[in-house]
This record gives sequence, C-alpha cells and structure tokens, in this order.
Amino acid sequence: MDGLETARFSAVVVVGLLVFFYGGTFLISTRIGKREENADGYMTAGNNIGFGISAASMTATWIWASSMYASATSGYQYGISGPVHYGLWGALMILFIYPFGKRIRAVAPKAHTLAEVMYARHGRSSQLMLAGSNVVGSLISLMSNFIAGGVLISLLSPFTFVQGVFAVAAGVLLYTLWSGFRASVLTDFVQVLAMLGAVAVIVPFVFVAADFPAVFETGAGNLTPQQGNFFSSEAFMQQGAPYIAAVLAYAIGNQTIAQRLFAVKETLIKPTFVTATIGYGAMVIGVGMLGVLALYLGFEPAGGDLNNIIPGMAATYLPPLLLAAFFVMIIGALSSTADSDLSALSSIMMTDVYGQNISGKENANPRTMLLVGRLTMVVATAAAVAFASLQLSILDLLVFVGALWGALVFPVLASFYWDKVTGRAFTTSVLAALAVFLPVRFAWIPMEAAHGAVGITVDVLSVIGIGVVLGLMVFGFLGAKVAKVVGVLATALSAPFALGSLHEYATLCGSLVAYSVSTVICWAMSTRQREGFDFAVIAQRTGDFDDGEAAARAPAAHDVEAGVPPQPGIDDAESESTVKIK
Repeated sequence: MDGLETARFSAVVVVGLLVFFYGGTFLISTRIGKREENADGYMTAGNNIGFGISAASMTATWIWASSMYASATSGYQYGISGPVHYGLWGALMILFIYPFGKRIRAVAPKAHTLAEVMYARHGRSSQLMLAGSNVVGSLISLMSNFIAGGVLISLLSPFTFVQGVFAVAAGVLLYTLWSGFRASVLTDFVQVLAMLGAVAVIVPFVFVAADFPAVFETGAGNLTPQQGNFFSSEAFMQQGAPYIAAVLAYAIGNQTIAQRLFAVKETLIKPTFVTATIGYGAMVIGVGMLGVLALYLGFEPAGGDLNNIIPGMAATYLPPLLLAAFFVMIIGALSSTADSDLSALSSIMMTDVYGQNISGKENANPRTMLLVGRLTMVVATAAAVAFASLQLSILDLLVFVGALWGALVFPVLASFYWDKVTGRAFTTSVLAALAVFLPVRFAWIPMEAAHGAVGITVDVLSVIGIGVVLGLMVFGFLGAKVAKVVGVLATALSAPFALGSLHEYATLCGSLVAYSVSTVICWAMSTRQREGFDFAVIAQRTGDFDDGEAAARAPAAHDVEAGVPPQPGIDDAESESTVKIK
C-alpha cells in the first residue's frame, strides 16, 4: 500500500503527533522510574494498585487497536450483529474473569505469572507449557498491534506501512522499557481516558457525516439476507460462537490479564473487572458500527484489506482536527496493549525462564532479572516488527490464539480448585488437545461427508466442548453443582442440532474440540489420583524475588518436579479453601 496516494496529513504533522503521544508517555514513565529498580515492582507494581488505575489499565489492555479493527471487520462481514457478537461476548468474558481471579489470588497472593503458579502446583513441564503458549500469544498480539499502527500511518500520511510499524514499535518500547509494568498501567490510565473521549465524539460525527440514518435505507441493497438479519445464524456460527470460546481462553490463559490480576489490590478485583466490562463493551461495539456503516455505504477498503476499514472511513468523513484525534485514539489503543504484551513477555522470561529454571528461585539475582526483562522487550519488539510485515488478518489471528489457549482452560482452572489434578494429567491433556485442534482448525483431515466417521467424531467432541465452555462460565459464579447441570443440559440440547453439521465450521470446531479433549483427558487421568494437594504450599513456593526470603520458601527440587508437596495432602472436606470438581 502506498501511503502517498491516500495521505491526509503531511509527514511533519504525523511526526508531531507521534512525538506528542510517545514523548508524553515517556515523560510519565520517567517520573515513576527508580534509581534502584525493584524486579518485583517491574513485574507487578507491588501487588497494590488502586481501583482507578487498575480498572483503566484492564480496560485499555482489553481494548486494543486490533479489537477496534476486528470489530469493524466483523460488522463489515456480518452486518449489525457482528460488532455486538464481538463486543458483547468480549465484555462478558472480562466479567467472567473476576470469580476465578479471586480464587487465583487467594491461592497465590504474590505470584507474578500463572506459569509460576503451575510450577508450584505441578512442576516444570506445565509451567513451560503455559509460559510458552503465552510467549506465542503475546508475540502474535504484539504483531497485530504493530500491523494496526502501520496500516493507520500508511493510510493517513506519506509514510509506508513498514515505516509506520517501526515508528509505533520504537515509541512503545521507548516508555515501556524504562519502568516495565508500572509504566504500562500508569500510561494506560491516560490512554483510556483519551480513547473514551475520542470515541464519544468521533463515531457519532462519522455517522452524521455519512447521512445517518438515511443511509440504512438507501444502502440496504448492499447487504445479503444474512447481513441484514440481526439474529443471523451465519454471524453467530462464524463470529459469535467462536469468539465466546476464544475470549474465555484469553481470559484464563493470557499473561497480560493475569499480570493485572496479581497487581491490583485483592479487595478491588471485582469492581475492577466489572468496570472494565462496561468500558470495553461500550467502546468496541461503538467503533465496530463503523464497519456496519461501511457495509451500507458500499465502502471498499483500500487494497481490499479489511484492516483498512476504520482508517479509510475516518480519512473519508472526518475533518483534520477530528482525524488527528482519531489518529491519537488508535495509537493509544494499540500502544496500551502492546506495552502490556511487552510487560507480560518480560515477566515470563524474568520469572519462569531465569528465576525458576536457570538460576533457581533461591539464587535469582534481581539485577540480572531486570536485565533479562529489558532484553526480552527489545528482542520481542524486533521479532514482532519482522512478523508484522506479513500483514495477516487481525480477526483471524485473534480467534486462532483464543482457540489455541482453549486447550489450557480446564487444566489451568482445575489446578486451582481440584486437589487431584496431576502434572502428568495437565501436560498430557494439553498436548492431546493441541494435536486434535490443529488438524480440525486447518482442515488437514477431510470431513466432507456429513455422516463420515471423522466428521461425526469432531461433532461429538464439539458438542462436549459446548457443555464444557458453558459449564465453566457458570462454575465461577454459581459453583460446581450448577455448572455440571448446565454443562450436561447444554450438551444434550445442542446435540440434535450439531451432530452431522457442526464440523462444517472449522473455526468454531477447532476451539470446541480443544476444550473437550483437554477436559476429558485431564479429568480421566486425575480422578484416579488418591493423594490430594495442599493448596497452602503454593503461597510458600511463589512470591517476591527481592525480599531475601526466596531460599526459605523454595522446596526441594525433586518435590517440585514430582508435584509432591513437602507436607501431607489434605482432604477437600477438611479444607474450606479447596473446591472439588469431579
């Protein structure tokens, strides 16, 4: 794409806007930096962030440029129900995090990563599996945000896509490198206020400028029957249902979310996530309606690339001043998530790679940890810039990563509630789920025949996956008994409609089979375990690296590897902190 053909700003103006935004965020980050940096503060800001900062940071992290672009793409492809499916389910997933989050913080109050907790719970294999999936996911997230920035800059300025990617990457790295997670959460607060204000003005202005609401009558002929139907089955099967499963996996497996969970004051978990739910839903659905408007207008995105819908609509209908506000809004949205990805990656490398697998927790040097964290940010930025040149579909990337993490959801959650889950069950179930997910998701196995053995098998696994997803959602709020009832009913009621046809939706089936296979195998291998796990030892095995107590907390290496606690296991009936899932 040649930015010269669609430029709305001169090079000087764009450089000025970038310097204004990234220069300002860098100045903010320098005010919170410490001469004697603390490794734990660099990762979780002391586990004591207040409501305003934490709610804004959670909102800004979940609202990224990719969310806005993907919501608009969904509206353009599926009509008015597209952004609703994208924004509503994404918002509800934030809400579903908090009951699980309260349990996670109760078990591991001062952990830095979920993988660190899995190390204490099961051993090295489950830790590295969860950490590795987060490295892949965060790199893809980082790449998609750089793609969004490159598209925006190339459309609105004389600069090329590659130059735009480099500018955004350098700006994000500039301020995040300085103070790590603290810089991320503080700048998130400023960024989310700017985004909310810009959306409240820009989206209504574009609708008025495009002759709303008359365009919904004059442009109705541009829609297919499915696009014009708010209750479109195509929109639900292709967008809504896969995203329900994908974002639940994001909520549980994503280190950027876990990092904020470990950073916020424990008493503020619920109000933080409830507030973020409302903010995310309102903003993402609102911006996604630009894609619906583009569909009615018959708008053709530049180069046929759906990532260009939002920048193209803004360039067409906004005056220069509002276009500048739009530019800053998108840059803020992508930066708020990109800095979270860098912070998440640095925490994983500091804690899970260096802190526990290279030096050992008792020998970890906080200064070396900081160096590892900063080098990780530099390397991750360079890798994401290189991958961004592929200009892949942002919506496809988001759904793929969420489905990939679906293999981890049940084993991770069960490990916090059920004392019988073993490290072997965790590892085997996740690997088996991935082995089934990949050929289903990418149609490596032919399933054309509606009643063929492969197709029916996939349908059966997918139906079980429906029960698992809905059961897990209910479990967090209403407990195991109600969750089991909901899961069984969901499976039974969906079976008559799904068997024989569900395998035709590869994106949805890939996610559902990941859930079902991992759940069935993890349960089957764990239910035979006789000895229970004492959850109290997790708090002893995790915690600060800077307080000099690591050696006292660290158990014997063979105990961690085997997943055997240094104390005898306790029965769930005798412990109020343990909830059984059977």
